[in-house]
Amino acid sequence: MGDCIFCKIIAGEIPSKKIYEDDKVLAFYDISPAAPVHFLVIPKEHISSANELTKENSEIVSHIFMIINKIVKELGIADSGYRIVNNCGADGGQTVNHIHFHILGARELKWPPG
Repeated sequence: MGDCIFCKIIAGEIPSKKIYEDDKVLAFYDISPAAPVHFLVIPKEHISSANELTKENSEIVSHIFMIINKIVKELGIADSGYRIVNNCGADGGQTVNHIHFHILGARELKWPPG
């Protein structure tokens, strides 16, 4: 998708502070962190939102969660805890129309979030 900021990050057109990359996903630090540890994991395939998941492309969510598991262990926040957030649609707070997961940690996170 030509105008998608996350597709541009994947293509290297916009720089990011990468944590992890493979043939399916990219993980990078959020440019405006809401916690001491705040990174995103996005699929390289453009999927607009959770509403666009299908039987054919849904395996990417499992892969993303396995990568999150790997990264939080490497960053040392697995045991203390962290939050995984996916915003879907305008009312859900989604501002980039490319499915993505925010991972926040290294501080106590309150509920409800906002």
